[in-house]
Amino acid sequence: MSLRSSVHPSGRFIYGLHRPTYSVTNLRENNFPLELGKLVDDTPLTNPQNFPAGDLTITDADPIYEISNPLPFRGATFICQSWAKAKAENPNSICLPAPKSVSMSQTLAETMGEKEANATFAKLPAPLLLSLAATSTDPADLSKLAAMSCEFIHNQQGDPTGLRYQKLGTRTQPVIMNHDLFETVVNNIYLPDHYKQLMVLNPGVQGNSEVVGEYSNGGSHIFEYLRANSYIPWGHYAANMAHDAVRYRTADLSPTDMTGLRHLYYQRTYARFAEMLGLDLPKQRQMLTKEELEDLRQQISTALTKTDAQKLPFTATLWGWNYGYDFAASGYRLHASHQQIHQQFAMLPGQVEGWYNSSEKAGMIDSYGCGDLVSDFCQNYRAETGQPFFATYLAAINNNERMDGRTDRENSLIVYEDAQVLLFVPKAQTSQWELQIMTKNKVGNILEADAKTRASLDHALRIGQQVLAKLGARMVTSIEFAKRIDSPNPDQRLLYALMPKLPYSMGAFSEAQLRFINGHFPEDFASACRNVY
Repeated sequence: MSLRSSVHPSGRFIYGLHRPTYSVTNLRENNFPLELGKLVDDTPLTNPQNFPAGDLTITDADPIYEISNPLPFRGATFICQSWAKAKAENPNSICLPAPKSVSMSQTLAETMGEKEANATFAKLPAPLLLSLAATSTDPADLSKLAAMSCEFIHNQQGDPTGLRYQKLGTRTQPVIMNHDLFETVVNNIYLPDHYKQLMVLNPGVQGNSEVVGEYSNGGSHIFEYLRANSYIPWGHYAANMAHDAVRYRTADLSPTDMTGLRHLYYQRTYARFAEMLGLDLPKQRQMLTKEELEDLRQQISTALTKTDAQKLPFTATLWGWNYGYDFAASGYRLHASHQQIHQQFAMLPGQVEGWYNSSEKAGMIDSYGCGDLVSDFCQNYRAETGQPFFATYLAAINNNERMDGRTDRENSLIVYEDAQVLLFVPKAQTSQWELQIMTKNKVGNILEADAKTRASLDHALRIGQQVLAKLGARMVTSIEFAKRIDSPNPDQRLLYALMPKLPYSMGAFSEAQLRFINGHFPEDFASACRNVY
């Protein structure tokens, strides 16, 4: 099969196995013998092994598994056998330790008086302040850092009640003395909620983005913000947990919260399709009920059968979720978003004006959506193999076999499933702990997803995020691969990828080439996930 996919037309996974044996011509001229130190018995340790006399023959290099991603535009995964073999002996070792408690205020108070401790705290170098803002678990530390990062308004008792603002041209902005410190401390879960609300959560504190939707149910409260001047053309929307429903951990995310976050995504998308198709919404200035939402979806589906979907200005959805935040003392921001849970969504046009330069048009060109890459590959897969890709992929998942051939270890990739969706570990993970969610039935986008399927997707997303959090993941990027509404491919399934960033695997030259390095077999990671679910 010439297509670079691990999904064989027979409904099984196929992979490569490198068994490296090779020779190396020694072109070194000089030796550099050194004493490196001493062993525990004071025997000198030298380095003769680093300077062999002749050519080398490598016969005992670790075997390496090469697994093409089922979707080849996502690259390939390489697993070192010895690393993975160690994890297979104890899949529960695939986890990260919880952060340790840190308190600079307490440490200083143990060695000096409160006044001296506060003065010393204020004199800490900037890199230490950033590190403390990211790692401290002491609300006292973080309250002090917050006051060092921006200017608060206080009441007569000295408690902060708001921020000081300044006019910058036509814009009004808070007075922030140290932006990196501000961003880092406000994303620390241990900062008192009152400070979080004053600094970033209260509507309006981060700018004039309009609130155009709201979900409120019991203790769950979510705002839908319009990001009109967006890096996503035509604007995007953000469903943010509201100021009075603080959610900095996925462990705190209730089923109702997840339903609300996703409800706003479905509602906005359906409302926009209804507008394009000339359909009336059931109500104005109110949230649609679940029943009204499903009824509207069905009306849209019916209207699309009578419409040339390619003529609609927008034909695809975009959905994403960045969870977690970290900032290194060296000044590198390590993730794209803040921890207060939110999700972003938009719609994408089918085509965009093409230009050769600023004065010469080139007609219309296709606009990009990551689901288009899935669609293209599905067509290529069927053309070459005669098989529908996703049906074959589902068969391969259900027929999965371990690459190491062991029968005394679990071989399932599935973490959770119901009648509508599958939460599973992909055979070729693009981050070491990647999870995916796929619809079992022929549902390629949220317009094709009925109420049961939407509920299953929401439930699986919450399970996936909380499983990763229980294993120790603190930064996760999630994306949706959706079929365009004008796509003729009935096989393409709606697919979500949940991709954690791990502290020892942030991405380097290998990942830039779409070569993903892994230290465990996917079946063992699936076992670790099931054990904490």
